[in-house]
Amino acid sequence: MQQTVMTLAKETADDWWEVEALYDLCFAPGRSALSSYRLREGVDPIAPLCLTARDADGVLAGAVRNWPVRVGGQESVLLGPIAVHPTRQGEGVAALLMQRCLAEARDLGWARLMLVGDAPYYQRFGFERLIDVIMPPPTNPDRVLGLALTDAAWDGVTGTVTSLRD
Repeated sequence: MQQTVMTLAKETADDWWEVEALYDLCFAPGRSALSSYRLREGVDPIAPLCLTARDADGVLAGAVRNWPVRVGGQESVLLGPIAVHPTRQGEGVAALLMQRCLAEARDLGWARLMLVGDAPYYQRFGFERLIDVIMPPPTNPDRVLGLALTDAAWDGVTGTVTSLRD
């Protein structure tokens, strides 16, 4: 994997449309119909955990947003979406964003993160399948993954993932 120098920064209001365009490019047109998007509706993202990655010319190479959710009444971070521009894939941009997100979440005192994704990819960051955590349908339960940022943060945390607005 080739790795390029990137500048990571917190997403600003001026970045919003550019990040949205990146998500539109990287994900299916129906992305907003996914259950994870329904959990985000009407809830502000966790601003310090919304990051951009720009190359030396200031071109957006990748972005990640994170949202607060509840699992069995316990707050958690729902990581994602995370996207890398197709011309920058294979350069380690997603890994840089992920590592910074995890470090920032720890620094902010979050105990646990979860996401919906491919276990073989996210295992390298410490994510494991969450057996008793249920995302709203039609999410494949094998893709519901979690990471404890503090000791035993997922112990006893089970149930349905709900929005903070519920």
